Amino acid sequence: MEQRIHALSTGLPKEMKKSGMKRSVVTGIEKERVDEVYLTKDGFKGDDVADKRNHGGPDRAVCFYPLEHYKKWQEELGRVLPNAAFGENLTVTNMLEESVYIGNIYRIGRALVQITQGRIPCSTIDQYTEADTLLKRTIETGFTGYLGRVLEEGTISSQSTIELIEEHPKKMSVLACNQVYFANEDWEEMEEIASVEPLAEDWKRRLAKRIDRLKQQS
Repeated sequence: MEQRIHALSTGLPKEMKKSGMKRSVVTGIEKERVDEVYLTKDGFKGDDVADKRNHGGPDRAVCFYPLEHYKKWQEELGRVLPNAAFGENLTVTNMLEESVYIGNIYRIGRALVQITQGRIPCSTIDQYTEADTLLKRTIETGFTGYLGRVLEEGTISSQSTIELIEEHPKKMSVLACNQVYFANEDWEEMEEIASVEPLAEDWKRRLAKRIDRLKQQS
């Protein structure tokens, strides 16, 4: 099935204070739709993150989220979610975590993007959507969205096509990685994920620490 952009969204960090929050936070999660924007190796022009330790950087320059999950979350929450509710730049169709592999390379408009890791969600999602369960449920299901690095910079429009240029031969899906990362203590499976060369360096470091710990315990 054809992979398409449903929404192209960008936004700069700003102060957010929602009901139930004890204090405001500065975050880049709130994004607005744009018609066209230039994608650099550090991310989209006019887009940024506040927490640069856990978000952003060349391995996490682009954030994707499948449109299909919105129906599920809206049914569970009983209300409509805002645009780019998960802070994603690209809300996409027919690109579920189960069918997108780490290392896949996509031509999106004039840019070339490689998938690097599943997104590790944080509490800002719950704060932004004013939902107490969304963070927990994204982790439980593995429906976290995913991130990519930019191999070739270029302009992307909301009408740009998405073309799979190269499917990574190891076929390690984002969903499979999420299931191991969030719920598995099998160091051999972690080693298999870590062996996928295009995997983000942050994930490689995190997995290496856990693998060492698990080996010491065995």
